[in-house]
Amino acid sequence: MSFVHLHVHTEYSLLDGECRIEPLVARAAELGQSALAITDHGVMYGAVAFYKACLAAGIKPVIGCEVYVAARSRFDKEHGADSEYSHLILLCKNEEGYKNLCYIVSAAFTEGFYGKPRIDWELLREHAGGLICLSGCVAGAIPRMLLSGNYEGAKSKALELREMFGSEGFYLEIQDHGLDSERRALDGLLRLHRETGIPLAATNDAHYIEKKDAYYQDVLMCVQMQKTINDPARLKFETNEFYLKSEEEMRALFPEYPEAIENTAKIAGACNYDFEFGKYKLPRFKLPKGETDSFSYLKRLCFEGLARRYPDDDGSVAGQLEYELEMIKKMGFVDYFLIVSDFIAYAKSQKIPVGPGRGSAAGSVVSYTLNITDVDPVKYSLYFERFLNPERVSMPDIDIDFCVNRRGEVIDYVNRKYGSDHVAQIVTFGTMAARAAVRDVARVLDLSYAEADAVAKAIPMGPNMTIKDALKVSKTLRDMYESDDMLRRLIDVAEALEGIPRHASMHAAGVVITDRPVYEYVPLSKNDESVVTQYQMTTLEELGLLKMDFLGLRNLTVLEDAAKMVRRFEPDFEVEKIPDGDAEVFKMISEGRTSGVFQLESAGMTSVCTGLKPKSIEDITAVIALYRPGPMDSIPRFIECSAHPEKISYKHELLRPILEVTYGCIVYQEQVIEIFRRLAGFSLGQADMIRRAMSKKKHKVIDAERRAFVHGDESRGIEGAVRRGVPESVADSIYDEILDFASYAFNKAHAVSYAIVSYRTAYMKRRYPRQYMAALLSSVLDNSTKIAEYIAECREMGIRLLPPDVNESFADFSVSGSNIRFGLVAIKSIGRGFINDLIAKREQDGPFRSLEDFCRRMAGRDLNRRAVENLIRAGAFDSLGFKRKALLRVVGVMIDAIQQESRNNVEGQLNLFGEPEFESAGGVTMTIPEVEEYTRSELLAMEKETAGLYLSGHPMDEYRERVRALGMVPIGSVLADAAGENAEKRYSDGMSVTMAGIVQSCRTRVTKSNSVMAYIELEDDSGAMELIVFSRAYESGEKFVADNAPIIVHGRISLRDDKEPQLMVDSIRPIDDLATMQPVAPPTPAIKKNAKLWLRLPEENGEEMQLVKLILTMFPGEQQMIIYCEKEKRRIGTKCLIHPSLVAELRERFGDKNVVVQ
Repeated sequence: MSFVHLHVHTEYSLLDGECRIEPLVARAAELGQSALAITDHGVMYGAVAFYKACLAAGIKPVIGCEVYVAARSRFDKEHGADSEYSHLILLCKNEEGYKNLCYIVSAAFTEGFYGKPRIDWELLREHAGGLICLSGCVAGAIPRMLLSGNYEGAKSKALELREMFGSEGFYLEIQDHGLDSERRALDGLLRLHRETGIPLAATNDAHYIEKKDAYYQDVLMCVQMQKTINDPARLKFETNEFYLKSEEEMRALFPEYPEAIENTAKIAGACNYDFEFGKYKLPRFKLPKGETDSFSYLKRLCFEGLARRYPDDDGSVAGQLEYELEMIKKMGFVDYFLIVSDFIAYAKSQKIPVGPGRGSAAGSVVSYTLNITDVDPVKYSLYFERFLNPERVSMPDIDIDFCVNRRGEVIDYVNRKYGSDHVAQIVTFGTMAARAAVRDVARVLDLSYAEADAVAKAIPMGPNMTIKDALKVSKTLRDMYESDDMLRRLIDVAEALEGIPRHASMHAAGVVITDRPVYEYVPLSKNDESVVTQYQMTTLEELGLLKMDFLGLRNLTVLEDAAKMVRRFEPDFEVEKIPDGDAEVFKMISEGRTSGVFQLESAGMTSVCTGLKPKSIEDITAVIALYRPGPMDSIPRFIECSAHPEKISYKHELLRPILEVTYGCIVYQEQVIEIFRRLAGFSLGQADMIRRAMSKKKHKVIDAERRAFVHGDESRGIEGAVRRGVPESVADSIYDEILDFASYAFNKAHAVSYAIVSYRTAYMKRRYPRQYMAALLSSVLDNSTKIAEYIAECREMGIRLLPPDVNESFADFSVSGSNIRFGLVAIKSIGRGFINDLIAKREQDGPFRSLEDFCRRMAGRDLNRRAVENLIRAGAFDSLGFKRKALLRVVGVMIDAIQQESRNNVEGQLNLFGEPEFESAGGVTMTIPEVEEYTRSELLAMEKETAGLYLSGHPMDEYRERVRALGMVPIGSVLADAAGENAEKRYSDGMSVTMAGIVQSCRTRVTKSNSVMAYIELEDDSGAMELIVFSRAYESGEKFVADNAPIIVHGRISLRDDKEPQLMVDSIRPIDDLATMQPVAPPTPAIKKNAKLWLRLPEENGEEMQLVKLILTMFPGEQQMIIYCEKEKRRIGTKCLIHPSLVAELRERFGDKNVVVQ
């Protein structure tokens, strides 16, 4: 074959290219094409994935990009003059070309971005080496000049580009997609070819793979532009010829210019860049002055840490440290550890909270002695080989948790230390998942919200759920697909587009550090103001670059904020030094009082804690490790053996020291490794290799290693279990048990690291409840659901939330006596600078005595009327004894007069507000008028408006008892249920409920049928929810809807994966109806004590039965359950608690018709 596609847009030309990489490459191979290029718009996001796919298909990959060229300089960014840009194709010949292309594409983002990432001719001239250039499509500079009649300008630019790239490095690109503009440009391009000798290259601007895919690409463009398919004004391709054509089709387009076809193969032949995988390109640590050798410096730091961490070491830990250091040196990771320890040391020196550890790095003594982690690997039986395995050299992976508010400071330090061009954050892509694809396509097809919602919700929730899979398992979706042509089209198009990248964003934590500037290895882009790599995290690792996760953990911020408050009366308090065995803390956890406790506050985790009753950090570690799909099977046995140690049994005594800490259950990967080591004589490295094989279900390896485990393998120095005194049958049985658990066993190093944070948050909640809850509330100001939850928890703990006060409040929530005081930062229009000045003035000159005193002392410090009015509205001056209405009446003239006085600054000036308004008593004092205060509901509304919360009460307070007595559903319980991680859901999609609350806002819109519908935000004292009120319900209930009006609503819960729960309202009633209403029906009918629960399953020994057994462990009881197994035609009886949550769970998993309560 002598034609190669050199102008191809993949899915990474975001919402423009529809060519998915693997099907694209497969189609090129099917057409018999020997090479293929990637030239996405302005980016190289897909270059590595494309390269690998091509090699796998036996096709030569050509790496390139279609760049945008600025009309003037890339630095010019004037509206209008610089809105235009042209296109140009650049292809890499070699490593020089790849580096130049990376630089050019990076500079387009970091220097030239203006609507698009733009380069300019100057940049191109400076970095043309190793590149081949094609003149581009009709949007290229040369074709545009030709189309505008500027032949000489086009000729000059063509000669300029030939001079830049050389006689064999620049080609005139000819295309024919059936466009008139292309035919007109072709005449000029052929004339240029004849007059200059610049060769031709034929391309097809491929945006989709086959001709039939044109419609899908059209829909994709509509998604990008937020247009409907029927919009005549939208941008669209004029023909459906922009696909991957065969050589025959391309030759037919240009029969008179065969050399234009053959030149494409010549160009591909000249492009020979290969990515280098698996070779590490690690940065060098900048040694302190006086140090010359990295390893010597690392070793000295480690042994200094050893003396501090293990003062009583008998030599055993020192021996382990020597071993680890030698392994690190041998693997070439000395500088890696120095870099990590350095920025963690910086963070700690700046009092930036750092987590105790994360992942397998906590298994390393080197990490512990360098202060990278604070988890003692000896104490918790953690293994270095789980982190760095000498049997399988791979890049170490140290992820670090920092205080979420100060994480950026550490990244800034790394930027300063290694240079900003050596550090970048990492790109990630949002893709069109199944439900999101349905909603996107429905908008393009102009379908109604209700239709889109129904189809999306018919796709079951679940990881990796695709539309194809959903059609197999969802009868509702299948019925829609088979019975409605429009919905069939919707589903077909959504299926064609699902999984396509929708947008690029920045990875939440990933940072790459390089030896040379980052752009020499990978192209860069920008996300807001942050520089990010264009390759994803896994790709960077494959290319051998150093990647680390700088994670922001909110709980570290909460702990430090609470500790600061504690240090006001305990100056030496440090969270890291708290005792780790406080019985009262474990008692609190065991009683289920875990709201606000890291990792343990979900309903499911709370129930496990109440069952297990943790007595140590080891127990919390186990809870974190077990509460996941798979290991959850072990929870009942774990809890039972914890409560009844006499029930613990070991298949062999050699297992006792390994499994004792987890009551005889295999929970951790480290236990699997130790069983192999202790029972059969595997090295730790060998043991970790077989553990990995088991977790990935590599059956050949598993079967081969069974013999080594039982009988040994002399060639590898493995003794085997039998030779160590374990009977063969027992050894086989142990191997089987390991096999069952290996794929689920959790990394203990990670679990124990998080268990330590869990314990610390629990300790602070138990021992310093006000300080901890104040810090916790400050951390969730942007989450109304959590704020409501934690305020309710404060009530349960006997802690009141006091309103803001100019003489008591600090910026954040703070402790005030035995209660918590609202923070001023939550009040609108109040900045931290103003608050800091307020606090400084208060501490310097004493409390504010009046509003006038406040305004005078704060004058000139960002004092503005809006800020002071909001303080008044929020009640921050209530303690001074004046009514809010009175203060609001005078505050404007007071501030104006004080500012005028400041301007005049003339001694003897007339009193500020005119003599009749003042009395002299050691200073000027204003007379505050006597007025009637606002109503309670008006005061509460003010608080809500300015602080986002009701502070002195809640408008629903007077109705609360009656609402609860009638059985109405609290909004917060629905929100918490939807957000919770637990499987047992009380509220399901479509469930009918009745609620009461306050109208926070109401907006209406006219529907296509010319009726009015409304979106109402309703709030009670537990949370807020959006109500969707269609025309019929709104017409009958509109008269009751007003801002701050209390109402009763009845409707159906709507649960969507991309939104908070909503209520589809059927009726609206006034709150006065509470007096005459009868109790409402509960969301799920009450179940009688003598009821029986029937469940139909396909067979007795299937996966469904195992799932049922697991679910029933959560509902122990004495009520009768009967399981009918269809295959065996038999009934199985068991006992359980027939709880509404159990019934709902079973119906969701097995269908309503298979679950009956009688």
